[in-house]
Amino acid sequence: MTLSAQIDLRLGTLDLHAELDVKPGELLALLGPNGAGKSTLFKTISGTLPASSGTVRFEGQDLLAVPAHKRPHLGIAHVPEGRQVFASMSVRENLELGAYTQAGQRDWARNLKRIHEWFPVLAQRSRQLAGTLSGGEQQMVAIGRGLASSPKLLMLDEPSMGLSPAIADFIFERLMEIRRDAGLTILLVEQRVAEALQSADYGYVLETGRVVLEGDNHALEADDRVRRAYLGM
Repeated sequence: MTLSAQIDLRLGTLDLHAELDVKPGELLALLGPNGAGKSTLFKTISGTLPASSGTVRFEGQDLLAVPAHKRPHLGIAHVPEGRQVFASMSVRENLELGAYTQAGQRDWARNLKRIHEWFPVLAQRSRQLAGTLSGGEQQMVAIGRGLASSPKLLMLDEPSMGLSPAIADFIFERLMEIRRDAGLTILLVEQRVAEALQSADYGYVLETGRVVLEGDNHALEADDRVRRAYLGM
């Protein structure tokens, strides 16, 4: 799986000009302040926001020519900020909704087993309404719903938002396990910059819609601008 994006987008007061390349099996972190364009970039890749110009290629295919509802069938899963579970549906029903892709239907039994292994509480609460779960459990449902589609690329937007440090640590540990076990390529937007850099192979820093810095995790951790702005050093 390879993703290559050159995106030009105007949305309100934001001009997004981003260029990035993601290699197979890589975990890539997108860093930057609120309003920098990180979530906008994810929405452009998944198709919920149109790009006014540029290219987004996924496994050699021009994504901008593919309708948004067909992109999950190519192997792209987007776990949005704020979890957005279906509150009035059970945990199991939420996971089933994620498996609507052809690959997800084909692999449903295997995927459900693995999701329950990664997040055992979802098996225990299979019949419980998702809206009655804790924030951390809802985040597990949202990630599990994305995994149920059998993605090649998993985009995670602020998976630790609103969670206690202990639960956020658990989520990060599971993501590393999922990546290792499933060989997934992961794009991560995360407010916990230190943890994101520790987990990532490569990162991009966005400010006001533009990539201002990029490099592997060691280079970014050592960069004075990153240390001052995001690591409190």
